[in-house]
Parts: sequence; C-alpha cells; structure tokens
Amino acid sequence: MADRPGVGPESSALRVALWRAMHVQVDAPPHVLEDEVGLRLAAPAEGWRERGDMDETRTRRNRATMVARSRFIEDLVAEQAGLGVDQYVILGAGLDTFAQRRPEIAARITIFEVDRPAPQGWKRQRLIELGYGVADGLRFVPVDFEAGGSWWDELAAAGFDAGLPAVVVSTGVSLYLTRETNAATLRQVAALAPGSTLAYTFMVPLELVEAEERGARMGAEKGARANGTPMISFYAPAEMLALAREAGFKAARHVSADDLAALYFSGRDDGLRPSSSEEVLVATT
Repeated sequence: MADRPGVGPESSALRVALWRAMHVQVDAPPHVLEDEVGLRLAAPAEGWRERGDMDETRTRRNRATMVARSRFIEDLVAEQAGLGVDQYVILGAGLDTFAQRRPEIAARITIFEVDRPAPQGWKRQRLIELGYGVADGLRFVPVDFEAGGSWWDELAAAGFDAGLPAVVVSTGVSLYLTRETNAATLRQVAALAPGSTLAYTFMVPLELVEAEERGARMGAEKGARANGTPMISFYAPAEMLALAREAGFKAARHVSADDLAALYFSGRDDGLRPSSSEEVLVATT
C-alpha cells in the first residue's frame, strides 16, 4: 500500500511507523511503546523488515529514539490532560496513532493533526478502511506549506481556541526547517494561552553525537540530501534553550537522550538506548 508511487505517507513518517512496530517485534519486553497501528495503516510490501533502513542491529538506537520520544510526549499529554488541558496539537503528524491507541485520553481532549493534504487524506481513508474511523475529538488540519499555507490559520479554522492552554508537539521536523522558520514556530507557540506546553525535538551538531554513531549520522544526512529533504538545522542544547527564551516562553528545559534512557530503558540487559543525535526541548508559557 505505502510502496505505490504517489500513494501513502511521506518516507520519513513511514520509517518512524515501521521502527515503532519493529520495537515490538524484535526488542525484548518491556516495550517502551506498543504501536503496530502505524504498520497496519502503512501496509508495506512483504519483506519490509529486510529494507536497509530497517536493519535490526544497525538502526536499533534510531528505533529506540522513536519510541522514547513518543512515550515521553504521550506521558506529557496524559499529565496535562489530567490538569485540564484539553487541546493537543501535533505538527507534522504523519502516522501518529495516539488517538487510536489511547482512546481513554483521546475521549477527553481534542487532537489537531497538522500535516500536508495528500498524506493526511490518505491516512484518513486508511483509518476508515481498517475500521478505526475518525474519532469525534480528532481534527485533521491539512496545510499546503509549499503553497504558503499557514498552520496557525488552518488550526484556528479547525476549531482550535487560542485562548485556552494546549500541548503542542513537533517531532522530527525542526531539522528540515530553516532557523528562521524554527524561530517563528517557537514564537507562535510562545504566544499561546498561559499554561501551554511545547515539546520540540531537535538534532544536535555532529560534534555532540557519540563517536560510535557519527558514521551512521553522516550516512543519514547524505541520504536525506539525496532524497531532496536535506537536514539543515542543528542545535546545541544551550542554543535551543536560548531560542525558546528569546521566543517568549516563561520556562524551558532540555530533555537529553540520557534522560530518556534513564526514564524508559533502565534495567534492560540488551543495551537498548536512544540515539545521541536527537534531544527534546520542553517549554511552557
């Protein structure tokens, strides 16, 4: 399904969904996140686990990062929902499956999935075909960025209330955006109602990546350039924190790969842990 030209999710979204499924299929329990819904949506060709970017050993830290950041964000959303925050915005939603896997939380909040129109329309159809349907609180927000579309305007049109607090999440996106666009996104979210929270992943510069991972990181950058989606923005943690404060957030903290490892991978005997390439900014208004 996802392998037909012009049909299905973008390659990066597909890769994330497959890595999340691989975590369940090849890594020993306890699993940090159990998500094979994205795999069912994508319905890749038989033998998908033999793809080069799915190599069980070579990409194990990448898939650990995918499940760690997703688990961290889901824990954050659950915490904030418990405090009464009932708007959850996912920028670049891709094959996110929170609404399908966590219905007990989804039923109490409104989820706004922001993404490009074509892959989002495909995802909506797949949810219907597979019997998941579209939950009452799930709002699809298609934005044609290439045509100059504004996610902020489309979000408001979908019913988002800027006067109420929200959790806004962007994962695996900042590295493809210019520094100016990243700064503008931070400013927009910082202007939300008090009590809002942003979780924003970012890639660190190569010199901050562990030595054993640098070869893989350079290979990933080369592949991204070849696919026409170059990685162009990298931030040291202190630099990202400074950008958040300059944008107007009242507070900001850095969640490192080591922090995620301590939260979700301690006590494992297989050495599985997140990659040192990507970390998380958490900022509040």
